[in-house]
Amino acid sequence: MKYQKIKFVNVEKSTFFPTLRQRVDQYFASNELCKSGGRKILYKAFFMLGLYLIPYLLILSGYFSGLGMIVLAIVMGFGVAGVGMSVMHDAIHGSLATSNILNRFFGASIYLLGGNAYNWEVQHNRLHHTYTNIHEVDEDITGKFLLRLSFQEKQKYIHRFQHIYAFFLYSLMTISFLWKDFKEISFFNKMSASGMTKPFPRKELVKLIFSKLAYVAFICVIPLCFTTLTFGEWLAGFFIMHCTAGMILSTVFQMAHVVEGVNQPAPDHSGSIENAWAVHQLQTTSNFAGKNRILSWYIGGLDYQIEHHLFPSISHIHYHALSPIVRQTAIEFGLDYNAKRNFTNALGSHVRMLKSMGKKHV
Repeated sequence: MKYQKIKFVNVEKSTFFPTLRQRVDQYFASNELCKSGGRKILYKAFFMLGLYLIPYLLILSGYFSGLGMIVLAIVMGFGVAGVGMSVMHDAIHGSLATSNILNRFFGASIYLLGGNAYNWEVQHNRLHHTYTNIHEVDEDITGKFLLRLSFQEKQKYIHRFQHIYAFFLYSLMTISFLWKDFKEISFFNKMSASGMTKPFPRKELVKLIFSKLAYVAFICVIPLCFTTLTFGEWLAGFFIMHCTAGMILSTVFQMAHVVEGVNQPAPDHSGSIENAWAVHQLQTTSNFAGKNRILSWYIGGLDYQIEHHLFPSISHIHYHALSPIVRQTAIEFGLDYNAKRNFTNALGSHVRMLKSMGKKHV
């Protein structure tokens, strides 16, 4: 298809964000706080990396077998998800630290997960965060295998069962990194004609190929060469690790944008969205923050997705404090602040959305 530049054009609603930004800036100034994560997030980053790498080293030690190896693979999966949500995510947004060097260093942790930093920055930072929930531009809701996550996606008979099999497909998310990043080259190149992306750079293609080879060596060649694992045992551990991580990551991300009460606006023939960008973020995003602060800590504050989408350059450790400011400002401007009560409530809402999108009449 031919992509066109998408614009947000509602001037009347454009006063919301300047007011909100002024209040948020005042919060940081009055409390003498830095918008990055500081030492807290650095400690957390090393913890999450350890949650991933220590079980990997223990597997290489050869001291474990059977059930012990399965447990280590599961822990690695939690580590993969933890690094993705609490380390890599903030770092590539530039909010983990004030130092660009530290942000690049911890952002490179995506290579340990099988992903690619450049692809993530374009697909997630630029496209998803700008054109949230817009069909064929936001890949988070578009073109998913056997899934209909957008009301504008062509419906198939099998979609009526997607609420049953969706979570199995979600579990394959991080495995898909192995080929998805190559598939995105064509997507970015086609979209570059609209100006929303740039043509995929040749130097990034070289880095992409070498990073994938390095990941295969790290996750496959080294364990098979330096342990007594058979290929079948390695393959089982590989899937256990990735399915654990994929299930966590996909579920958390889906509960932010594919739940009841969020919009999926379509641009008009000229590519215009009749909304201000910040209001668009409010209307296409939902929180599911509850009282479980441990869960919020582990998932990198992604239960506060509204705050994250409005202020992606602010570290997630501040979202809990910013939430009342955002909510109150939204109410003052007559805007909905879509927040589910907790994780369970949001999960139920997501399943109902899957059912709704799968129905024949939709």
